[in-house]
Amino acid sequence: MSAPLTPEQAWQPLPATSWDSAAARHLLRRAGWAARPDDVARAFADGLPATLNRLFPETPPSFPRPVFMVKAETRLTELRPKKRAANTPKERQIIDREERELERLASVEFSLKWLQAAADPERSAYEKWVLFLADVYVVAFEKVRRADYHYIHRDLLRTLGAGPATELTKAISRSPAMIDYLDLSRNSRRAPNENFARELLELFVLGEGHYAEGDIKQAARAFAGYRIGKNGYRLDARSADTGPKTVFGQTGPWTGDEVIDLAYAQPAAATFLPREMARFYLTDSPPPSEFFAPLGAAWRASGFALRNLCHAFFGSTVFYHPDYQANYIKSPVHYLLGLVQDLRLDLTPLPRSTLQPLRQMGQNLLEPPNVRGWVGGRLWINSSTLAARRQFAKTLCNPLDEGTLNADERLELTAARDAGRFRFSVDEDRIHDLASLGPRGVADRLCDFFLPVAVTPAYRATMVDYLDSGPKEEFEDRVRRATIALLQSPEYQLC
Repeated sequence: MSAPLTPEQAWQPLPATSWDSAAARHLLRRAGWAARPDDVARAFADGLPATLNRLFPETPPSFPRPVFMVKAETRLTELRPKKRAANTPKERQIIDREERELERLASVEFSLKWLQAAADPERSAYEKWVLFLADVYVVAFEKVRRADYHYIHRDLLRTLGAGPATELTKAISRSPAMIDYLDLSRNSRRAPNENFARELLELFVLGEGHYAEGDIKQAARAFAGYRIGKNGYRLDARSADTGPKTVFGQTGPWTGDEVIDLAYAQPAAATFLPREMARFYLTDSPPPSEFFAPLGAAWRASGFALRNLCHAFFGSTVFYHPDYQANYIKSPVHYLLGLVQDLRLDLTPLPRSTLQPLRQMGQNLLEPPNVRGWVGGRLWINSSTLAARRQFAKTLCNPLDEGTLNADERLELTAARDAGRFRFSVDEDRIHDLASLGPRGVADRLCDFFLPVAVTPAYRATMVDYLDSGPKEEFEDRVRRATIALLQSPEYQLC
């Protein structure tokens, strides 16, 4: 372990003299998915401030509503009145089945399109930020079976994710997915439902121990009447509670937005999200909240601007401290997209080749395990999830067997190729080019390019010995097997 940093030292900007290629690699692997040599060179040449401006822009990248989702919404709009007018239970069941299948297919397309967007190195860091925010403001498809609601929810996280956290939280309270997921639609003046108010204080803004049960009960009243209308959020005046409420010791006829302002006025609000960031980006055992006080004070002074928080966090001395380098286990999404970027591949547009392996690794994009989101860390790794990671690495390093694809999958591949995406696996030409470096050159390229850790001379020598053994005509096969073994290694699971 290196000498620990004090909180005051930790959140100071990284000195310009400490910005080098190793620091750039660390930033790209942690803020995004991978550190390709050309991206590292660009980040190093641009400098840290300019790189952070590019990774976390003022205007976030757009993510258009997927094509099938639009078509599905049109069909679902046609089905809903038919369902209400159905004369028999059997007719309703038939429509129910079609609705469920349309929502399922739309959610699959949404997940695939997001992965494709996140695989683009130009937007990887911001899409990972959206994934982090989705792990704070959790909703799950298991309960909210409306793909369009999930799109709207993620779009709020994306478009407001660079602005004030207060405004994002207020918008999320009106998200149809959140209204459905945390039972705001069942919250009324006569029968308050506390689910949203509890998660607002515990999981969105303050954390456990920084509010009282009375605060939850009173805050819940402020969100009474939040409903989903034809055009999104609406307030049902008949269910709303306009009476006085006492929250955090202050009494007034607080609205939901005003309760959110009161929550952010509490001291714990300044350090809660930074600590959650540390858990997601830095270590699965973050320091206590007190450690984040200087960062929190600066964030509060910025008006809780999320972009400012990103720049301060990823530009800090502690983010580049040796104790937080090359020792964090990649999530399944990180492992999958990191492999795609490291191998310079296009993401296969087939659910069974992408979403199914992701689920087997332990992460379904729209199905977090509970309201607390993904725990991560060492819990990502067990015998079955590690086997799934190993199999995925092997699959990407071998030609795609198109003979096993059905007609729909072949159409998807053709459409992807027509759009210029055709590198779905490491082909023979790539292996031939790598093999041309010779045993030592191959070993150096694999170790230096893919691994976040500096391997020992013995590690490198073992790889050279393996590559140099056996018949010359089988050298390229050994290169492929060595590549797969390295991508399956414990070292590659880290970032």
